[in-house]
Formats: sequence, C-alpha cells, structure tokens
Amino acid sequence: MSKLSQDKVRIVEVGPRDGLQNEPKLLPAAIKIELIDRLSTTGLQTIEATSFVSAKWVPQMGDNAEVLRGIRRVPGISYPVLTPNLKGFEAALAAGAEEVAVFGAASDAFSMKNVNCSASAAIERFKPVLEAAKQHGVRVRGYVSTVVGCPYEGAVAPKAVVQVVKALHDMGCYEISLGDTIGVGTPGSMRKMLDEVTRAVPAQQLAVHCHDTYGQALSNILTSLEYGIRVVDASVSGLGGCPYARGASGNAATEDVVYMLHGIGIKTGVDLDKLIGVGRYICTELGRPSESKVNRAWKGTAPKQT
Repeated sequence: MSKLSQDKVRIVEVGPRDGLQNEPKLLPAAIKIELIDRLSTTGLQTIEATSFVSAKWVPQMGDNAEVLRGIRRVPGISYPVLTPNLKGFEAALAAGAEEVAVFGAASDAFSMKNVNCSASAAIERFKPVLEAAKQHGVRVRGYVSTVVGCPYEGAVAPKAVVQVVKALHDMGCYEISLGDTIGVGTPGSMRKMLDEVTRAVPAQQLAVHCHDTYGQALSNILTSLEYGIRVVDASVSGLGGCPYARGASGNAATEDVVYMLHGIGIKTGVDLDKLIGVGRYICTELGRPSESKVNRAWKGTAPKQT
C-alpha cells in the first residue's frame, strides 16, 4: 500500500440520508439539521443531506425540504440529495439543491422490489432528471445497488453491473457509486466486478458503497483502492441498513474507514476526533450504540496508530 501513501480519498458521508432513512426511529428535522451542521465541521467535503422521495414510502425523509433549507452550507462542501424521478428533482431544486443523485440496481428482482420496475426501465426514468439537471446546472451522481449480490437473485453477474453503470455514465452522471447493498461481497467478488466495470468507465468516476453484513466492508474498500477508485461512501457510526434485505447491517462506519485510510497514509481531510463526537451525538439521539469499532474504543482522543 506504500504507493497509496500520497493519495487522497474523498469520503461521501451518507449518514443523514442513507443512514437515517433506514433507522426505525424518526428524528425531528432540527436533529437532522444539527447532525449535518456538525458533520460540516469535520473536514468532510460531501454530505448527503436528504432524499426527495414520497413520505408515504419513506417517512424518515418526509421533512426533506425543511432539512435542506435549514442547514448551514459551508463553502467547499457539497450537500447532494436523492431524487428518484422528475417530481423529486423539481422539489429538490425548489428547496435549493445544487447536486442530486439517482439510483438504479444491477438486479432486476431487486429493482422490482425497490421501485416496481426492471433495472433498465428504472434507468429510463432518470433521463428527464438528467435533462432537467443539465438545464439548471445541477450535478448528478449515480448509484448502482446489488453490484455483487442480490437478496432475491443471489450472485450478480459483472456484465449486468457494467450495463447499468455504462448507462448512467452515458446519461451524464459525473460519478457512479457501486453498492454492495446487502454486504455479501468479498475482495474476490469485488475484483471480478471491478475488472469488468473499470474497463467500461474510468476509475476516476467511480465510488464504492460497502455494507458490513459479513465484516468485509473495509477489505472491499481496500480492494477498490487497488483499482484506482478514490471515493468511498460511508455512514457515521455505521447508521442504516437495507429495508429490502433481511439482516443486512449498516454501511461501513465513517470513523472506521477514516481510521483505516489514515493508518495506511492516505489523506481524507477528516478530523477523526470531531467525527467520533458527531457519531456519539447522533447515536445518543437515536438511542442506539454506535456500529463503529473505532467509536466504541474511543477514550477521549482518537487511537494512536503505529
């Protein structure tokens, strides 16, 4: 890993959206705003703020406009929001969004369960969003779920991932996040997938989004670094999970990802002590323990590394 020591990885903090969206406890907008404002002090450059989806289906995000309007925006930090369709995009734009994200899946069965249409049909729905975003000068990030495994189909073929990633890239997504949604990936399955995907889309336009169901998230993130990927999604204190995958644990904890990266000499720009404090704050509000091993081991200052 020595050749990586001068590299920098950008962390995309997904806790306020992907994390809280999958937590059973509904928090008031003021707490969400406080969470984002605290995260903005840690050195993170990208903080996913909320999701403009139907409150009927995702009640945790029903206060999306209030949250986006209420945060203190710090220069140099982007606050993307999820917009599954044109209606969501228009609502996000009205609330002041400057960056949005769309999401697809490499598995047809997962897509049907999630958005009630096939993977290819879901991609077609994004075209109006991308067109509107271009007109308004709004950047669009893409997500691809189930890149190595699906709870309904099992193993997912890399060629299926390539098809969705390439479509999002061709539509104009500036960056595409590869999600191991149910956390079944291993370095071996990640390599098989990345071998194919990085031949279709430059690694500089890819990110990884790893869940830790089987304790493989950090190993899979390290594997992605070998392919030149330098953007990693993570959720403070490992908040969240996947409502469509029974037993799927939360995202990789941001504290653990930052600790690991700093330990191999990769810069993130993130203050780990501050981040741990934010993780403890939101876990107290949720009434649950942190999923971050680093956070649980914290004794007043970040652990010293050798």
